[in-house]
Amino acid sequence: MNTLSTHVLDATAGAPAVGLHVTLTDTHGTSLGAGVTDDDGRLTGFTDPLPEGTYHLTFATGDWFSRREVASFYPEVTVTFRIPKGSSHFHVPLLLSPYSYSTYRGS
Repeated sequence: MNTLSTHVLDATAGAPAVGLHVTLTDTHGTSLGAGVTDDDGRLTGFTDPLPEGTYHLTFATGDWFSRREVASFYPEVTVTFRIPKGSSHFHVPLLLSPYSYSTYRGS
């Protein structure tokens, strides 16, 4: 069974991005889950298990920065990733700042 989690870090503050809204969709735009990052910047509990396929995690970065009265360039960040056939855990971290972001496959 494939499971999914994410972790968002505010690189400018050197702290977890608490309260950031995240949605999970498939390639057809069907919502498969949504939530808000916790006090550690983490979000788990997306629809499990996830079958083989391509998915999108969309992070509402503009709203998050706006609530902190910080100007930012990206209104949202969408990370598209592929889950292969099999059984594994997939962790998709996001390192965030107002004018840049990076991501990778975590463990």
